[in-house]
Amino acid sequence: MSNLHVVATIPAKPGSENTVRAALTALVEESRKEDGCVSYDLFESESAPGTFVTVEVWSGQEALDAHMRSPHLREAAGTFGSHLAAAPGIHPLRPVS
Repeated sequence: MSNLHVVATIPAKPGSENTVRAALTALVEESRKEDGCVSYDLFESESAPGTFVTVEVWSGQEALDAHMRSPHLREAAGTFGSHLAAAPGIHPLRPVS
């Protein structure tokens, strides 16, 4: 079974960047402890400040599904939900070559 790579984009409303950043930072710390989490990194776009990007690697779909149901993901979403400019974009990736 090969690893599952996922990229998520999370756009904060202007003025809400610190709230979203703090919630995502806490989410990263807890997500890295999950079974099946190979890596979980958080970035902020230099070309679109206030847009956060997670680059995740999971051991497979089951691990990602468990992450999507995790209490810490629900807590983070509840914290930053009203502070987002748009819904997060979740992008599971398929290798091209």
